Amino acid sequence: QVHLVESGGGLVQAGGSFRLTCEFPRRALNTYVMAWFRQAPGKEREFVIGISWSGSSTDSADSVKGRFTVSRDDANGTVYLQMNNLKPEDTAVYYCAAARGSFGSGQIYYGNFYEYWGQGTQVTVSS
Repeated sequence: QVHLVESGGGLVQAGGSFRLTCEFPRRALNTYVMAWFRQAPGKEREFVIGISWSGSSTDSADSVKGRFTVSRDDANGTVYLQMNNLKPEDTAVYYCAAARGSFGSGQIYYGNFYEYWGQGTQVTVSS
């Protein structure tokens, strides 16, 4: 059974930074697309950022462009989400996800593209 484990969330003031970590079983998922989604209270889950299995391609939601970056270290089975210049509207539970499909399929923005999910980690940004 595949488990994704997120960590690194917490409370930060607006303008601050966080780095979230997602640990995954590297032998099982080192050829998978990895992504971060988030869900704020009362809102639907939304795509944040994704990275191809090789790490050569990334894509992000317009709301986080220029502020969030993603990277992966397959040797250690880890994906990182670096979040800078955080805003109160970034407050949400952040989820790591993994998909076997193609990064170029146009489907990375949709939750049903992903087979595996983590349990989520809370990020709260105060104004």
